[in-house]
Amino acid sequence: MSKEKNLSIFEKYLTIWVLLCIGAGIFLGKIAPNVALTLDSWSVYQVSIPIAICLDFIPGTEIVKGGQEVELWRSYISGAILLGIAPCTAMVLMWGYLAKGNDAHTLVMVAINSLTMLFIYAPLGSFLLGINAMPIPWKTMLLSVGIYVALPLIAGYFTRKWIINNKGRDWFNKKFLHYLTPVSIIALLATLVVLFSLKGEVITKNPLTILWISIPLFIQTIVIFVLGYFVLARMFKLSYEDAAPTAMIGASNHFEVAIATSTMLFGLSSGAALATVVGVLIEVPVMLMLVSLCKKKCYLFNGCNLDLPRCRPAVIPAEAVKRQTT
Repeated sequence: MSKEKNLSIFEKYLTIWVLLCIGAGIFLGKIAPNVALTLDSWSVYQVSIPIAICLDFIPGTEIVKGGQEVELWRSYISGAILLGIAPCTAMVLMWGYLAKGNDAHTLVMVAINSLTMLFIYAPLGSFLLGINAMPIPWKTMLLSVGIYVALPLIAGYFTRKWIINNKGRDWFNKKFLHYLTPVSIIALLATLVVLFSLKGEVITKNPLTILWISIPLFIQTIVIFVLGYFVLARMFKLSYEDAAPTAMIGASNHFEVAIATSTMLFGLSSGAALATVVGVLIEVPVMLMLVSLCKKKCYLFNGCNLDLPRCRPAVIPAEAVKRQTT
């Protein structure tokens, strides 16, 4: 019997770490405001080098990069856009596993999402940001996709191939991935400290800002999940093992890419960057809630093997039953 896989302490309490980083960032912004500004100034084509380094492991008034002045609400909407169009490619593997879904099905969807982001994320993001009347630096957009989508795909493929050839598949799965996960999350949290050190004054003056941003993001997540799980999955007569990860991969987001892109496009201190960070804040608790909901409503689908009284066995076609009895 395989060893039970659970969320690590970093993943399970990610919301707490994010809250601590928010506090640390605000405190840093108060006592040493020039530190974050200096880090953010190290950039190429407006791409922040420190943020790029951190996010690769993982992956007020509003004057955005480039000098344009935009309404703050537009900036928040832009962050929500960048978050909403970034389909999940990492954590959904954990959500699918916890819901006891079809791992192979989840892996195929993750691969499709990665390819989709590679070719569609930049043009779709540019189109929607244009509708929102936000400035779009094309060099920055293309560079962000290259750094945070194409480069990790290529590096991940060759790294995995090299490690498996030299260390074996078991070492890759049990050792390498075990140590890589906390490094990725620590890098993300370090980025959040810098981000909130710049946004600290806005947050302290407007403490409900985080709440107002989180409400539409929460509603978006729930609506997409309900549509995928209770409507489309049943319409296409999916088994529970396929329905659960299908709904959750649609509802969850690749927040690392969204944070990276918003930061590079509009600046580390922008409202857009802040909005994407709120996605991190609510991602883990909301998705764990949806995992629980999937299990509680598994009886709606055929082919559920959760071994619960409410589960429905797979429907065997009459032809198959006839063959088994002959």
